[in-house]
Amino acid sequence: MSYSREKGLAIFGEVYGEAAAQGLATYMESDDFGVEYAKWSTDFAFGTVWAREGIERKLRSCAVLGMMIALRQSDEIAYHTKMGLANGLTRQEIEEILYTAVPYCGLPAANVAKAAMKKAFRELDAAADNA
Repeated sequence: MSYSREKGLAIFGEVYGEAAAQGLATYMESDDFGVEYAKWSTDFAFGTVWAREGIERKLRSCAVLGMMIALRQSDEIAYHTKMGLANGLTRQEIEEILYTAVPYCGLPAANVAKAAMKKAFRELDAAADNA
């Protein structure tokens, strides 16, 4: 296993739990459709970019959320809302990221982000209630 893959799986596990990281590792050993994409995102996004020491993960989460809001990527916003919480952001800080996006990305993009963030919060709350 390459260093970037090993580091990527470790960071993924720190954020999403060891069971999720093990599931990802198992998937990457398969020949399933799109498996190369999972390898690239693990190696590059997690194993290279998220492994950098230039800024703390919490701040990196702020930047990524801002970019996903600008791109109106609702699934990614929900995903990175959860990741941001795991990286130390609070719900209030995520709400402030949303408000900051309004004048720079526009109301339609902020509406997409708000819905995705609320979805992520509901999913996390439901998981906590069932734990």
